[in-house]
Amino acid sequence: MIALILSVSIVIIMCGISSGVEAALFSISEIKVRQLAEKGGKRAQILKKIKLNITRPIAMLVIVTNLTCIGGSILVGSIASKTLGNQWLGVVSGILTLLVILFSEIIPKTLGERYSETISLMAAYPISILTWILFPIIWCLEILTKPLTSGKSNLTTNEMEIRLLARIGKQEGVIEEDEFLLIQRAFLLNDTFAKDILTPRTIIESLSSSMSLNDAKDKILADRHSRIVITGESIDEVKGIALKVEMLSALAKGESETKLMKFCRKPYYFDLDERADKMLEHFQHSREHLAIVQDGYGGVAGVVSLEDVLEVLTGEIIDENDRIADLRELAKKHRNNSEESE
Repeated sequence: MIALILSVSIVIIMCGISSGVEAALFSISEIKVRQLAEKGGKRAQILKKIKLNITRPIAMLVIVTNLTCIGGSILVGSIASKTLGNQWLGVVSGILTLLVILFSEIIPKTLGERYSETISLMAAYPISILTWILFPIIWCLEILTKPLTSGKSNLTTNEMEIRLLARIGKQEGVIEEDEFLLIQRAFLLNDTFAKDILTPRTIIESLSSSMSLNDAKDKILADRHSRIVITGESIDEVKGIALKVEMLSALAKGESETKLMKFCRKPYYFDLDERADKMLEHFQHSREHLAIVQDGYGGVAGVVSLEDVLEVLTGEIIDENDRIADLRELAKKHRNNSEESE
């Protein structure tokens, strides 16, 4: 009887350990494993290697679990037959099945999912060693299953998952409201285009390149922007972009007859379909804060500034000089009014 109880216990414990470790490996995320590996520790490094090629460790665990359960069942049946007789063999098999379901499947997998980090780290060394020992069998299984498993591997995460994690983090108090909004808006950068955030040409405040500082003095002083578009005969003939501070400095030095053309910086052009993330990258590298947006015919559709791009992330930015919060909305009203008057 002792031999029977001992054999049943060994089968249940061995199968339970395999099931619990398998559940832990599936439950712990690859992102969490990478965080643990970055903190250091040999076990975490081994666990990272295991997660990067999870099919082999899982194959090893499946082999061990099945060998233990099948071999153990045969052993228990043999011992039960000798100890209690063949008439009790069915009863012993039923009891063993119930114990395996409860103590080798349900409970171990529940614990493996709940304590996935601790169990995965503890099992890292044994998994690595057993995988190496059983490699010939695992390799044969990989060859047999390759037609079914070949193809594009799944991504570790995606945009929707990150958005959902941010929402859950906010609900649980891990992420603040402003942090949550910033994360959500960050994904808008590559979905927002120049045509969505530009200031339309109809309300661009520009100056003619043929004007002198003295002629343009009043307009320069009245302009609330730090950069002014300098044009030729029409708005579509952009000569460049001038810094207000440079023109005011020249006025202060008495250079009132200097033409505005002298202050022009070479303009940079964006297409209407230029993405906001690409525009932000350009502004960072060029150290320019204003660019011209051209339409499909080479004309000027409007201008876009660094502030316009940053507002995709932060929301509307209104400073003390902004008399109008949304210039695009103003342009739309002007267009509607002109159409009604016609």
